[in-house]
Amino acid sequence: MAGLNISIAFLFLTIGICEAGRRLFKRLFSLRVYSCLARELAGSLQLCAGCLELKMLMEIGLWGGGFGPDVTLTLLFLLFLAHGASFDGASANLTVSLQEFLIRDSSLGETTAKLLAQSIGMSLGWVITKYYWSWELTDFHLIQNLMSLECSSSLHTSLSHGVFVEGVCSFFFHLVILKFHHSRPMYRVPVLAVTVTLLDYIAGPFTGAFFNPVLATAVTFRCSGSSLQEYIQVYWLGPLAGMLAAVLLYQGNIPRLFQRNLLYTQKSKYRIPKARASHGSGDSKEQGRKKKGEKNNVEMKA
Repeated sequence: MAGLNISIAFLFLTIGICEAGRRLFKRLFSLRVYSCLARELAGSLQLCAGCLELKMLMEIGLWGGGFGPDVTLTLLFLLFLAHGASFDGASANLTVSLQEFLIRDSSLGETTAKLLAQSIGMSLGWVITKYYWSWELTDFHLIQNLMSLECSSSLHTSLSHGVFVEGVCSFFFHLVILKFHHSRPMYRVPVLAVTVTLLDYIAGPFTGAFFNPVLATAVTFRCSGSSLQEYIQVYWLGPLAGMLAAVLLYQGNIPRLFQRNLLYTQKSKYRIPKARASHGSGDSKEQGRKKKGEKNNVEMKA
């Protein structure tokens, strides 16, 4: 139990340090630089460090600590609640940034900067977590250090099934993001946390349920068991395909690529009832006849 407490302390200490970094970056940089670079870097570091520690608990805690998936899933839910409350609008997810670009919420330059910051943040998160594990504060970390020399892949299914699983997870994740994009954080954050936890519970045993290409690269690409080509197909192409399908289904098109709606017909908001139009035209004709009759009467009197 002491090992679990230390892991929880590490998770929330990382969140606190990244939050302090965000506040410092806000004072040092302009809003544009902060939103594209500093915010994404801090969020990606925080996400990567938290997911690495949770992955370690899921793999070792079951038999090394005697606690089951209910503990790790509860921690995952609480962690993503904390992420959603502290990210300050950062996505820390490559496919989410590309989605914002495709629906015209972000420019090409801003998207490129976000992807660069995410890559740097994930790499820093991996380095910091590995250094923290080297201290061997718990038996979990001691075992993790021994296993890290020959870590195993998170892909525990066939290639085609792995692509399908990551694609479906990404599809539902992005649908929820699009649906609650303009909702208040008090509603959006818990819904996203529940969605991530549910998807991890269903798909975690097959692929690890990353549906985040940069996070998957930092966490599992270094491990043996699958080739680089297989990793790219499952953890890059699968989530990208799921994101595109979600945008197409929700929007009816991909605004950056197509002008017209491909799935849904757009009806005019204003319609003139035919009955009223014909009734109005009849009234106008009758008024015209009355005016013409009055004119003839005036001419006859004259």
